[in-house]
Amino acid sequence: MKDIVFIEDLKVQTVIGIFDWEREIRQTVSLDLEMAFDIRKAAASDHIDDTLDYKAVSKRLIHFIEASEFQLVEALAERCATIVLEEFPVTWLRLKLSKPGAVRGSNAVGVIIEREAPAQS
Repeated sequence: MKDIVFIEDLKVQTVIGIFDWEREIRQTVSLDLEMAFDIRKAAASDHIDDTLDYKAVSKRLIHFIEASEFQLVEALAERCATIVLEEFPVTWLRLKLSKPGAVRGSNAVGVIIEREAPAQS
């Protein structure tokens, strides 16, 4: 069984891109995140300490993304996934990182990645 805690369309301003003009401005990226987390304990207790705190995850990623200056959405997505898997009790995630307006005629472009936490020894 896999329960999913999600964050949808988290918009963050950052420096992202390969062109000189992109290195001089801040652009919006949008993050969708699905995280595997067993919610049964939280459902039974109705207490925040027993769940995955999506506000804490959001704040951590916002702080990181705002301070970052990646060239590629691939690199930013990978680092965000690593942060979540290393700092929060998540066993698997699917992360969609979009760059709205990057290609004329499209709503957004970007990447979708899935990662698992390393096996515990």
